[in-house]
Amino acid sequence: MTRYLHTMVRITDPAKSRAFYEALGLEFRREMDIVRNGETEATNYFFGVDGQDEELELTFNHDGRTYELGTAYGHVAYAVDDLAATLEALATQGIEPEREPYRVREGGSLLCFVQDPDGYRIELIDRSEK
Repeated sequence: MTRYLHTMVRITDPAKSRAFYEALGLEFRREMDIVRNGETEATNYFFGVDGQDEELELTFNHDGRTYELGTAYGHVAYAVDDLAATLEALATQGIEPEREPYRVREGGSLLCFVQDPDGYRIELIDRSEK
């Protein structure tokens, strides 16, 4: 039996990333240091959606390295109860949608894309029935 557990992305500023994902409505669940030879090499921060076991793992490496997103990454999508309220919460951190919320087809869900503090694209899909 196979079961989906988590997705991991690398981050460069844990405080900014935590504020971003909590503004999306994800709950911070725990952090875990990765220690090798007595030194903290990395810290993993785990987030999830209430009522779901699957998690988003954010990994901060303490050696100061930087990352490139590459061309294969697309986006992660989250359903939000109220897209307008979520965008307002992100705006307090200076995070704006790539473009105004839109529908990809008539009668379809309202959605938009934002970027987390490290440039990962996040699709937000409104579930408020507005």
